[in-house]
Amino acid sequence: MFLSFLFTPYALLAFPVLYYVLPYLRNWSIRDIPAPFPAAWSNLWLLLQCRRGKRFLAVDAAHKNYGTMVRIQPNHVSIADADAIPVIYGHGNGFLKSEYYDAFVSIQRGLFNTRDRAEHTRKRKTVAHTFSAKSIGQFEQYMHHSLEELVAQWDRMAASAKGGYEQMDALHWFNYLAFDIIGDLAFGTPFGMLARGKDVAEVRLTPDAPPTFAPAIEVLNRRGEVSGTIGCFPQLKPYAKYLPDPFFSNGMKAIENLAGIAVARVNARLANPKTDRVDLLARLMESRDEKGEKLGREELTAEALTQLIAGSDTTSNTSCALLFHCLRHPEVVAKLQKELDEAIPDMETVPTFTMVKDLPYPSLPDPRSNRDPTASPKHRLTPSPSLDAVIKETMRIHSTSSLGLPRQIPPGPGITINNHHFPQGTVLSVPAYTIHHSPAIWGPDADAFRPERWAEATEKQRAAFIPFSHGPRACVGRNVAEMELALIVGTVFRRYEFELRQGEMETREGFLRKPLGLLVGMRRRAA
Repeated sequence: MFLSFLFTPYALLAFPVLYYVLPYLRNWSIRDIPAPFPAAWSNLWLLLQCRRGKRFLAVDAAHKNYGTMVRIQPNHVSIADADAIPVIYGHGNGFLKSEYYDAFVSIQRGLFNTRDRAEHTRKRKTVAHTFSAKSIGQFEQYMHHSLEELVAQWDRMAASAKGGYEQMDALHWFNYLAFDIIGDLAFGTPFGMLARGKDVAEVRLTPDAPPTFAPAIEVLNRRGEVSGTIGCFPQLKPYAKYLPDPFFSNGMKAIENLAGIAVARVNARLANPKTDRVDLLARLMESRDEKGEKLGREELTAEALTQLIAGSDTTSNTSCALLFHCLRHPEVVAKLQKELDEAIPDMETVPTFTMVKDLPYPSLPDPRSNRDPTASPKHRLTPSPSLDAVIKETMRIHSTSSLGLPRQIPPGPGITINNHHFPQGTVLSVPAYTIHHSPAIWGPDADAFRPERWAEATEKQRAAFIPFSHGPRACVGRNVAEMELALIVGTVFRRYEFELRQGEMETREGFLRKPLGLLVGMRRRAA
């Protein structure tokens, strides 16, 4: 009888009712939280925003329309409240990564996409020493190697312009630089993109497979976009390559190719294990779990792939956004270059981290603004923007990780936030872009690029600054990223000057928010 029912017109009516109404009923406890239609009924609303590459803007607009708490999926509530950050992401709360992260698994689960708490703890302990202060100090030599290649290429380009500005897309070069640095750190040798001025990397789908080649930057971009989209509906992953939209089939191929890049690089390194290098891969190869056992080939490759993904796009995106925002504010460039000229007397030198990590500024904020973080900028003194402040302000206003990272409430009594109780299984997130652009937190100039704000930042503002997330699942490579950004900015602004040759900088969001290009003129600064 049931089979006969399936082939009746009534089944056609029953299917959408079951598909959309049951999730709504199952999440009855959050029915009072407003949502853009049809987010309360289906994952398709959020999936569509991701497919368009504008999730962060859609969620931000939803908060402006509906308030602090917005339902963006049937069981997912976005909370635009900085006080929710330690509750959702902090230590000891037991929150789990949601099924969103299942879409990012390729070789096997790594530190980033592991959802099991015990397994994450094991992995984090295993790789923690990789990012110790001693290890990070030893990584600097590999960053210098790629920075020296960058200035060699830019010096050659500047010389060919014969005193004028050489026009270029700065995003390409920041991509090449970031990939070569992380290639050197994570796999033992750069990809060679800077030397070739081209995006290309070797791919091996298995350790014994013949090599092929693919554009690694393009592969990573597609992988981030498709995984970030499928993450809204992970059950779609096994069927994604069959969908008529080439976005999905090309994206699934990119996931395969990206894993193949990691396989090829780890394979080459394991074939020549006797090396005196002290890079990330060497540290991972030395890692041992609580039983004293080393990482297997697949786990080693998965963790190396995690570092490739985490250490490439984030750095290039931020470097590109920083150059764009600084060029729109010549006074910031002038102050920054004055600081760097004093810290790095020899323009021909690629600076060391010691030169640029703690640049002193004696200027103090206007005492009248200390009690009111939202006071108008005209009532503040303007201190010089240190390199650190310029980097922080870029990460705030650009927010390369702009989405709210989803966390699932673990089994138990649930949790109460803003006087609303959320039961176990509910997914919560804090949208980074919305928090970083909140006038209630940053003042009426929240949308303005103003590095000086960091000389007077309040505790509330610093607590709301989450470019690396927060808590036990925060970015383990934060210190490496901060060193790399400081060296890049110090090198680029000490040695070169630029003209901005475009209007607004367009971006597209996958897992990260990526600039689509940055057309500038570049030339050597006068000595």
